[in-house]
Amino acid sequence: MAPYNVTTGSETAGSETAGSETAGSETAGSAGAGSAGEPGVREPDGAWSDAPSVDSAPAAGAPSAAASYRSDSGHRYEVVESDVVFTGRIIRLRRDIVRMPDGVVSQRDVIMHPGAVGVVALDESGRVVMVNQYRHPVRRPLWELPAGILDIPGEPLAAAAARELAEEAHLTAARWDLLVDVLASPGMTDEAYRVFLARELAVIPPSRRHVGVHEEAELRTRRVDLDEAVADVLSGTITNAMAVIGILAAATARAGGFAALRAADAPWPDRPAPGVPVG
Repeated sequence: MAPYNVTTGSETAGSETAGSETAGSETAGSAGAGSAGEPGVREPDGAWSDAPSVDSAPAAGAPSAAASYRSDSGHRYEVVESDVVFTGRIIRLRRDIVRMPDGVVSQRDVIMHPGAVGVVALDESGRVVMVNQYRHPVRRPLWELPAGILDIPGEPLAAAAARELAEEAHLTAARWDLLVDVLASPGMTDEAYRVFLARELAVIPPSRRHVGVHEEAELRTRRVDLDEAVADVLSGTITNAMAVIGILAAATARAGGFAALRAADAPWPDRPAPGVPVG
């Protein structure tokens, strides 16, 4: 497989330099509660005894009120009402009223997220680049992969990953492959992220490096042998979900000689819709 050029989007050799400043990959803000005055009577299991009426258009970014899904067995899940009830800096909370196959109508709350990319950067010695960053929801720093949310409209996915690698680890990479696609927690959110494998690394000179702010201001990096990183995952030392998945996927790919990797620009059907602007 030819190296993927993140600048042109073509399969040619090349490296990517640092781009513009962006926020980290964490989801910010807390989800608000649904609005009052909802129709019908709520049953103990969360279902509604009467179908709510559709008297307004769904909010921007929400599915159409007529949206539905029919399973292979013929069961239909129809969204009869949908409203965005909270908008934060990065996430939104959508309340869907869904008619189930048995006719019962029930509420489903969905955290809307713009999606993210991450990078397993593997050097010539087989070491993976890790970053240590404070994560406010868990009140402690975590060892993670270089990563970030998709907050620049129209930016190619591999270019976004290259930008995060440059900003957080001060590195470029001449070779890019797709490692794994992930749905973060599909029972409650549409958040998805794509993890790339970056190789043929080069260090960005100090004069050209991105200067981090907020949590990124005290970001630390280190390089860990991939086998040691796998051991850290299994021991519970590394717990960030993207890092766990990316490290184990990289080790599996290496065991197969990296022969099964997809192209960096492979289709991503689960990519979330663009989110709200990040300020």
